[in-house]
Amino acid sequence: MIKAISLSLLVLSAPAFADLQTASKNACMGCHAVATKVLGPSYQEVAKKYAGQPDAEANLAKSIKAGGMGKWGQIPMPAQPHVSDADARKLAAWMLAGAK
Repeated sequence: MIKAISLSLLVLSAPAFADLQTASKNACMGCHAVATKVLGPSYQEVAKKYAGQPDAEANLAKSIKAGGMGKWGQIPMPAQPHVSDADARKLAAWMLAGAK
C-alpha cells in the first residue's frame, strides 16, 4: 500500500516538476520566479492577471515567444524565439495553473 501511494504521489508531482524544469531549461528563471517578483512578474502574478481571460493560454504562449513591453511596467520582456511552440504552450498552461 505504501509503495502504491508513493508511486501515485510521484506521478502526480511529475508534471509540475517537468514544467519548472522546462522554465529552467529555457532560461525563464533568470527573470522570473514562482511566487516572487524578480526582474519580471512572478508566475503566480501572471496567473492572477490572466485568470478567466478567453484564449489566455494562447496569448501567453505568444507573448513568451514574441516578447513584449508595457504589460508589467517599463522593463521589456525580450523575445524568446529559441523556446519551442510546445514548450511555450506548456509554460503558459503551467503559469495559468499557478505554477504548481
